[in-house]
Amino acid sequence: MTYVGNVAKEIAKHMHGYRLIVEKSTVPVETGEWIKTVIQKNIRKGIPFDVASNPEFLREGSAIQDLLNPDRIVIGVQSPRAEAILKKIYAPLKSPVYTTDIRSAELIKHASNSFLALKITFVNQLAQVCDVVGADVEQVAKGMGMDSRISPHFLRAGIGFGGSCFPKDLSAFYRIAQKNGVHFEMLKQSLIVNDSLSKYFVDKVRVALGTLKGKRLAVLGLAFKPDTDDMREAPSLRIIPELQEAGAFVTAYDPEAMKKAKPLFKKIKYAASPYLAAKNADAIIILTEWSEFLNLDFDKLRRSLKKPILIDGRNMYAYEEMKTRGWTYISMGRPEVHFKGVKK
Repeated sequence: MTYVGNVAKEIAKHMHGYRLIVEKSTVPVETGEWIKTVIQKNIRKGIPFDVASNPEFLREGSAIQDLLNPDRIVIGVQSPRAEAILKKIYAPLKSPVYTTDIRSAELIKHASNSFLALKITFVNQLAQVCDVVGADVEQVAKGMGMDSRISPHFLRAGIGFGGSCFPKDLSAFYRIAQKNGVHFEMLKQSLIVNDSLSKYFVDKVRVALGTLKGKRLAVLGLAFKPDTDDMREAPSLRIIPELQEAGAFVTAYDPEAMKKAKPLFKKIKYAASPYLAAKNADAIIILTEWSEFLNLDFDKLRRSLKKPILIDGRNMYAYEEMKTRGWTYISMGRPEVHFKGVKK
């Protein structure tokens, strides 16, 4: 918060008339009031101003789309003047504007991201239940999502969430609750479960191959999500070292993130295409659901691999289709496909 405070001081020094100062970042509750106090201490007496909260809800990879077509616009204000200014700014977007007090607006962003993270955690643990009872998590999730109270969004099983928002915001919201005497334990447990998914996935790979020692693995996808090169809190950062510790050799491919990934990993190779990554590999592992992976030439991949084995951490491929391809296919929370008498 040091940087925020320094900016607030600079703003105060250069104010000569009414100004509206708007906080956009995801910040702890009461930050708006703190900014107001900092400005009051550094501004010339008698100059009016307002502080407002206007949290952004932009997703990496689709920020422009989200900016121009938001589901809602949240503004937290203390005066009609500040509310009128912000509503005028956003009027061209024709999106619903929800006006609250500043503290509530600050909490809306934390609460929204935390709830979505909890929903992801739920479906990922549901997938583990499906694994042991022989159900299909995608069918279960679809049946759940048809309930309008639940919705189908964020009900896709995988290897966990990452990036710059969910892990950070979940931790921050938990600390805010703790600071104010509320033991919001499900937030803490969500982070614990999310971290545990790497071991769960590595165990799937180990079981599929019998052992990881000496195995060559083609890892497709390194970024925490598709359409970005962002490696922050990416599941690959946990999974690849665990594979290596078990004795596996990794060759990785990612359409965008390899440059940023190289300083973060030790002793892994990089390939210029999925097919080069798969050359002489014992299995392919999917860690990021890049759209280009939906159009892979499976016959070409099969010729590169020692055996046609695919362990899919993102459930990218249709289960029924994979049953007809002649591959061993293992995904998250769905029955396994085992092709016997494998030949290249």
